[in-house]
Amino acid sequence: MTTVLSALAASALLSLTVPTSAQAAPAGSAAMVAPAVVGAGNAAATTGARALTESRNPKTVKAAAYNQARSILAHAGSQTAAKSHPAHGKGDVPVSHGTSLLAEARDEFRAADRNLPPKDKKSDLSIPHYNAIHDAARVMGIDRW
Repeated sequence: MTTVLSALAASALLSLTVPTSAQAAPAGSAAMVAPAVVGAGNAAATTGARALTESRNPKTVKAAAYNQARSILAHAGSQTAAKSHPAHGKGDVPVSHGTSLLAEARDEFRAADRNLPPKDKKSDLSIPHYNAIHDAARVMGIDRW
């Protein structure tokens, strides 16, 4: 009897379907919460889902990418990026150099953009400053700073 119930439970889990994005519930609704799967495979499923949603910064950034990002931010008006030294003599630089460059430019741009009307801002930055920071981050392969 136990094996029959186990087989039925396994069959029910296998027949579970995930709605496509067109069928998905609106954001914030109770239907957006995924049901927890009970069983030995739950830890692996959770870890796999986390790996898909969380991306990590690389350990190093190519010096050419850092210099290009620095140039993007300087052209957008960042004085700290303009005053920073270009990377040279090495193929790679630590990712902390890139994240610091992005954070300093973000803080500088937010201070400069604080008096803009909210309709002209995204994440407390003017649209050109927001785009410049995200373009620089994309060039370096950094997604968290």
